[in-house]
Amino acid sequence: MTEAGATLFPLICNRLDAFAEAVALVRDGTDRQRLRVTATNVFAARWLVPRLPRWRDAHPEIVLEVIGTDAVLDLGADDADVAIRYAFAAPSDLTTTELLRDRYWPIASPKLVAAGNLICRPSDLAQYPFIHAWPSGTPRAPTWQRWLSMARRIDAEVSLSMAASGLTFVDELHAIDAVMAGQGIGLLSDVHAASELASGALVKVVDLSLPGWGFYLACTPHHPRQTPIDAFTEWIQSVR
Repeated sequence: MTEAGATLFPLICNRLDAFAEAVALVRDGTDRQRLRVTATNVFAARWLVPRLPRWRDAHPEIVLEVIGTDAVLDLGADDADVAIRYAFAAPSDLTTTELLRDRYWPIASPKLVAAGNLICRPSDLAQYPFIHAWPSGTPRAPTWQRWLSMARRIDAEVSLSMAASGLTFVDELHAIDAVMAGQGIGLLSDVHAASELASGALVKVVDLSLPGWGFYLACTPHHPRQTPIDAFTEWIQSVR
């Protein structure tokens, strides 16, 4: 294959796949469409999946395939049709719609904090284990180190070494589970922990938060499945 052919092949192949799918739908006598949505594991599990019954009620004609992964899938290579990207800024190479922005709060199980001393200021957190949910070295990440640096401005007794021990998780899902089990205090997203905060299963223990990132709905321009993508975009904006 020539260099030009290697460049054109994936683009042509993706369009042929979409055409073949449309032909198959006509041949089967059905107008059901398929839409593949990728999102991070934690967003898929804690925000998207609980709302899917509302999607099925609104659009029974579109079959949704949810791909939960923390890997960034290549939409240009047709790994998925649409992505919900969690990022500091909107991806510049895609068509995007900002859905949500979150904040990170010190959050704990009420059973954990009820068994200890009263938390009145940030330095009081030192009596509890810290639960970490971000890989070290992630630029602009809402980490405990950044939160403690901010907290020192209002509480001189805060030390950056307070968070040196505790539990560290690569997957925020596991960090939330550990916090719910009373294993420590986590710096958690108010989007990912929204259900537990609303029910009282988890509580904010200090009224001081870090800004998080944005949740962006993203797709390639002029996508062959633009009609179901538009339907999903309208729906997800309506259920925020």
